[in-house]
Amino acid sequence: MEEPQRLSPEGESELRAVVASGRLETLQWPQFGDYKTELGEFYRSAGYTLAWVRDSRPTAKALAVIELLQAADNEGLFAKDYDKPLWEERLESLALPGRPASEPALLRFDLALTICTMRYILDRHLGRINPRLFHSTFDVDADIRSPLDFLRVRVVSAADVAAALSSVEPPFPAYRRLVKAVQRYKELAGQDDGEPLPAFTIPIKPGDHYSGVPRLTRLLVSLGDLPPQAASDTDLYAGTLVKAVKRFQRRHGLAPDGALGPKTLRQLNTPLGQRLRQLRLTLERWRWLPPRHSRPPIIVNIPGFRLYAGDLPPQKVVVGKAFKHQTPVFASLLTELVFRPPWNVPMSIQRRELVRLIGKDPSYLEEQGFDVLDNEGALVSSGPVSAEILERLRKGRLFLRQRPGPGNALGLVKFLMPNTHSIYLHGTPSRRGFKIPRRDLSHGCIRVDDPEALAAWVLRDQPEWTAERIRAAMDGEKTLTVKLAEPTPVLIQYGTAMVQENGVVLFFDDIYDRDAAEGAAFEQLARTAR
Repeated sequence: MEEPQRLSPEGESELRAVVASGRLETLQWPQFGDYKTELGEFYRSAGYTLAWVRDSRPTAKALAVIELLQAADNEGLFAKDYDKPLWEERLESLALPGRPASEPALLRFDLALTICTMRYILDRHLGRINPRLFHSTFDVDADIRSPLDFLRVRVVSAADVAAALSSVEPPFPAYRRLVKAVQRYKELAGQDDGEPLPAFTIPIKPGDHYSGVPRLTRLLVSLGDLPPQAASDTDLYAGTLVKAVKRFQRRHGLAPDGALGPKTLRQLNTPLGQRLRQLRLTLERWRWLPPRHSRPPIIVNIPGFRLYAGDLPPQKVVVGKAFKHQTPVFASLLTELVFRPPWNVPMSIQRRELVRLIGKDPSYLEEQGFDVLDNEGALVSSGPVSAEILERLRKGRLFLRQRPGPGNALGLVKFLMPNTHSIYLHGTPSRRGFKIPRRDLSHGCIRVDDPEALAAWVLRDQPEWTAERIRAAMDGEKTLTVKLAEPTPVLIQYGTAMVQENGVVLFFDDIYDRDAAEGAAFEQLARTAR
């Protein structure tokens, strides 16, 4: 094993001075002040030897790490952040024939590689613009608590640095599938000419002639929706091309009717560079998630209108309306289920919506199963209300609660997870919302399509809760609360792209307009302290 390259007393003093300054001028982004204490400890613990240099030349590990940094775009990051434009020149300057590299040049090369690798590790683990919504600590393992700790223990001594660095990624199969999609769409975006499809005044239907057929064919072949051998030279929109459009429509959250209408045209004309941006942003948001869980989590993707839980088939969900009632992004633990829950109506819904309905129809409360309660929870009325009671409801001095049952707004199961947003999962008596592609219809809480199946999955480790007992609790007469033996993690996330297990890439509308703001922050090149 090669001996670490030691510095002279002057070299050690120079290295310590650069670290203490928090600035290295030879870096693309010179400031590293937030991490100068850790960086100092990294070199101090190694006796101020160089990590990436032996016999005044970069080590094989150094070259392997530089190759990974230069390919960071393939991980949904930006290689420029890790000095991609500068490494070739740095390496050439250290290998000039007849001119051994100077000690100041070697220590600056070593510092640059350590800092860039640290940044890469942080970005790949926590995200480039982590808003600290979920986690912000470096917790790859119990004995690894900082990026430089990880670098020293896992990378510098690793036989395979690529494998070592990959261990900082989110441990979700969906994440790795997105990485592959980033690489594919990066290539597609570079190849596509970006030609827009011609506009039309009325939708193009199967059997119509359309001047955009050649471009449509090229696009769908490149995206994998149309087999190459099925391409045709005519301008007739028919046959396998219609089937390909239906596949495209399903992948983009549209009704697969095969017609080329305004919504389908908009999706088809979305630049592939924008699709790449969606994939990168979704990868970034996966990095914000807590990386370790004691149990498989329930994951809700808001713009995809889907819930995922272990080996259950994905479920449709209804989420908060884009206007005023957006479902927040957060992480929590599901702690208990309530069968046949009552609904304590939020005051905002009571005053803005239900009071108006009660005023129009005096029998509304009785027909919908509502009780009027005072602030002690005592029953005031369960039938027609007087003008006085209606006024007190309007002013928030009385409260509404809907009795349990099949018509209750929460359905027959409610899934409780403590959070500051008062958001929970629940069933619903209304099936209409699950029959349409865009399902942002609620006041913020999340309605699930099959609460019975989700309840069975959540209670799978409590054998006394058989399928029959769950059904009986839903059909019973009483409200029943069941505490989970072990809480289940719940992650409410926002991603406008995903990749299914079969490799099919799906894209969703940015219903809450988050991609614009977060995309701008993600793509901002300037770094300050980092």
